Amino acid sequence: MTANTSKLRFFSSVLFFFFLTVLPVCAAEKKVSATDAAKELDADMSWNPLSQELTFTVGDHTAQCRVGQPLILFDYHNAVITQSPQMGANAQPELPAALFTQLENFFKQFNTGAFFRVGAILIDPGHGGKDPGTIGSYVEDGKTIPVYEKNIALTVSRSLYDMLQETYPDKKILLTRSDDTYPSLEERVEMANKVKLKKNEAILYISIHANASPFNTKPYGFEVWYLPPDYRRDLIDKNTASKEIVHILNSMLEEEFSTESILIAKNISDGLEAQIGKESKNRGLKEKEWFVVRNAKMPSVLIELGFVTNPEEAKRLNTPSYLQKCAQGIYNGLTAFITRFESP
Repeated sequence: MTANTSKLRFFSSVLFFFFLTVLPVCAAEKKVSATDAAKELDADMSWNPLSQELTFTVGDHTAQCRVGQPLILFDYHNAVITQSPQMGANAQPELPAALFTQLENFFKQFNTGAFFRVGAILIDPGHGGKDPGTIGSYVEDGKTIPVYEKNIALTVSRSLYDMLQETYPDKKILLTRSDDTYPSLEERVEMANKVKLKKNEAILYISIHANASPFNTKPYGFEVWYLPPDYRRDLIDKNTASKEIVHILNSMLEEEFSTESILIAKNISDGLEAQIGKESKNRGLKEKEWFVVRNAKMPSVLIELGFVTNPEEAKRLNTPSYLQKCAQGIYNGLTAFITRFESP
């Protein structure tokens, strides 16, 4: 018998003992959902339902574990035997209390208080209900097919919502509307401004629309808009400090939001270019004082997915597979920004 064979049998015996004695006791212990665990740890969490793998990230430190497997991998190289995560009754992963404690102790070793993260993303499908938005049409088989901006915006927003929620179960992914209703512009902005965030958390506002050119049917393509950098909002409560200090703080925060909005717009524009650039045209980044972006007290952008007044583009914007590619492009841009924003 070789030394390696002996070690293998010893390790197998340890695992056998672990499964026979430790796991039955652990099964009765209290469990916490993976989402709640991420909130308690102030960690970013990703869940892969195919591989059944959970990854918790705080700063530049990670902990990975897999449903049904009694191992946890810290920072990609240090493996430790632990109690395995399990699927809960609501088809969401749950962590045994002992596993949560191991995660907590691991992340406590590092000073992570200075890291910032995106805590919430509010997706705003434009128009809705009594307000159809801009209306276009195209002819197919001799029939005129109407295309409504409100439907385009909602379809893309729902797809984007689903993808973000699956990737970031620990973040608040929100919609201003999830059906054919009409929240006013003021109500949409109020929803965003009232979202509660933890310390060092940010919220992003993503408004989704379709474009129109009533007197010329030739224009086509997508655009991403942000608030002009020289525009000034009241972002800081005037009662928090003296007038002079509030003015300085407000200017600093406005500059930060402007920079982040431009970065979000650029990432989304690149994401859309990769997904639909061969079929549509990238009309670039633009700036304007849209109501929602000037009143949302956070980094915000407005996306125009295409022109419904161009018959060829109207047909594309009425095709589910094309709208899914639009959602994928926005999603790719947002995840690229979030990765950069949350890097230490």
